[in-house]
Amino acid sequence: MKLTEAEWAVMEILWRGERFSLSETVAALRPVKGWNKNTVFTYLTRMEHKGLVAIDRSHAKPYAAAITREDCAREERDDLLSRVYGGAAGDLIAAFLKESAISKDEVERLRKMLDDMEV
Repeated sequence: MKLTEAEWAVMEILWRGERFSLSETVAALRPVKGWNKNTVFTYLTRMEHKGLVAIDRSHAKPYAAAITREDCAREERDDLLSRVYGGAAGDLIAAFLKESAISKDEVERLRKMLDDMEV
């Protein structure tokens, strides 16, 4: 599922812990988004319908992430890889490496990953 920028902001808060109250969620989002209680409640409710947020109304802290950050990141990567690079992972990696500075440690980590992938 592709998340909007606003949904990413909400999820980043929920991924920080296990459960949150509405007031805790509002307090965390206000400095980032400037949203009020009604706006946050609306997002949480809509995101529940999309399967992103779990709401347990019997709990004092009813709001929790229903999907992991890793799952969301994987879907974003898969979408980018497919849409922009036609599924060619090497082209995606080459583009990042051409346009970003990378440390020697990162180079070594990439080499190790590539070596480990050889069949």
